[in-house]
Amino acid sequence: MSELMFFDTLRQGLWVAVLISTPILGVALLVGLVIGLLQALTSIQEMTLTFVPKMAAMLGVFWVSMSFMTLTLSRYFTDTLVPIIQGF
Repeated sequence: MSELMFFDTLRQGLWVAVLISTPILGVALLVGLVIGLLQALTSIQEMTLTFVPKMAAMLGVFWVSMSFMTLTLSRYFTDTLVPIIQGF
C-alpha cells in the first residue's frame, strides 16, 4: 500500500467518523445551549438539569439515526476497506 492510498483511506475514514457523529453532537450542542439559556434566565445552577436532558436527547437521536450510521459505516467498509484487504 502506498502512502497516497494510506492517507486517502485515512481521510475517508475520518470523514465517515465526522458524518456519523454529527447528528449526536449537533443535538447535544442544541440541547446544551437551550438548557444553558434556561439556567441563565432562571438562575438555576443544577448540574443534573443539563446532564439528564442532554443524555436523553442524545439517546433519542442515536436511536433514530442508528440505521444511517450503520449504513454509512458498512458502505465505507465494503467500498473502501474490503478492496484494500483483498488487494484490488
